[in-house]
Amino acid sequence: MESPEHSAEPARPKPRVTVLTHSYWPESSPPQRRWSALIDEFRKSGWDIDVVTPVAHFPAGRRVLPASTAGRSFRSQIGRHGETVRRVPYLPHGNSQLARLVDHCYSAFWTVPAALLTRRPDIVVVTAPSLPILGAGYVVAKLRKVPLIIEMRDAWPDLARDARLVQGKVKSLFEVIVDHVQRRADLVVTVTDGFADVLRSRGIQNVATISNGLSVDSVPALPPPPGRRDIFEALYLGNHGESQNLEIAIRASAIVGSQMHLHMVGHGTRKLALQNLAKELDAPVTFHPSLIGQDVMDRYASADTCIVSLRDDWKSFETTVPSKTYEVLAIGRHMTAIVRGEAARIVAEAEAGDIVPSHPQALAALWQELSGNRGRLTRSAASRAWVKEHADYGILSERYMDLILGVVAGSIRRA
Repeated sequence: MESPEHSAEPARPKPRVTVLTHSYWPESSPPQRRWSALIDEFRKSGWDIDVVTPVAHFPAGRRVLPASTAGRSFRSQIGRHGETVRRVPYLPHGNSQLARLVDHCYSAFWTVPAALLTRRPDIVVVTAPSLPILGAGYVVAKLRKVPLIIEMRDAWPDLARDARLVQGKVKSLFEVIVDHVQRRADLVVTVTDGFADVLRSRGIQNVATISNGLSVDSVPALPPPPGRRDIFEALYLGNHGESQNLEIAIRASAIVGSQMHLHMVGHGTRKLALQNLAKELDAPVTFHPSLIGQDVMDRYASADTCIVSLRDDWKSFETTVPSKTYEVLAIGRHMTAIVRGEAARIVAEAEAGDIVPSHPQALAALWQELSGNRGRLTRSAASRAWVKEHADYGILSERYMDLILGVVAGSIRRA
């Protein structure tokens, strides 16, 4: 009979990874939540992780936390999971897209020397949608002579065409650079299968999907909303930007009127315009600042339905899934899903709620129907079970570690 030490699987190697990201702890943002969760799991497996990221300044565009927490330029901190976090400078900015782009370019420039000051890694991983940092990741990997994984969390450069940041038939310099880096990376990781297929159709073969998700056990399953209630309460929690087309929700709430209340939590480039629209329409809307921790759960608990929204006139959003989708699935709240494509498929598979067209009258009609038939707001455990099976970071991190090890091993064989 084989002894246990001979029958056990060989221990997984423990590489050193340098992660480049434009947002990380102690900020609260989609890349921060994703990579904090992944790095937590990587560290549990004994991996060495160096993170290169700007001094924390999201979402205000300036440092609001003490330097001991937000970090100092070119200084190192120990992160929450034992990772080493090296900070780079940033440019204070307002809410405009141009100002944010300039800030991202500035931080990406300083990311290169900062990354070269870290210990030599076995691999570099860089995460978009901060596109300038893709170029920084490419340069760092070349100078370090190590393989490169780039992570496309949005459908770039397609999204730039939809947003009219790039126009005309001729490829822009922006598109050429993104395409160049994608083709020369050792692996491109997407967060949706749809965008992975788009990249493969362009001849980029080294593509894998690691979706967004969350650590399900860290999020409670909420009890259903009350069976009787005078005011129907809808909640949107997330970015208030061009991509979400939140004017639809505000106009719908104005149609329903005093029978409902819409709570909008977060920030973004469109927030002021949305506040002005709500005032103009006398819509039953309350705007809240960004929330974290228990405040988020309290807001979820008070909601009857949670909105997940992407505009329907941008083709790239057919292969996009808002990251908040998984959180709403896990807590078990009814979802008002103003989405198409892959996101709509997930909502249907998880039996999470209602998919509605991006039109104020259609949305208002749904909310009036739910208000009159509150039994439809009670969800089964199917949505939480779907996240546990498909999008729990315990599972996703295992897949990611296998991908990283495969790229590192391939690089060693080629060398």
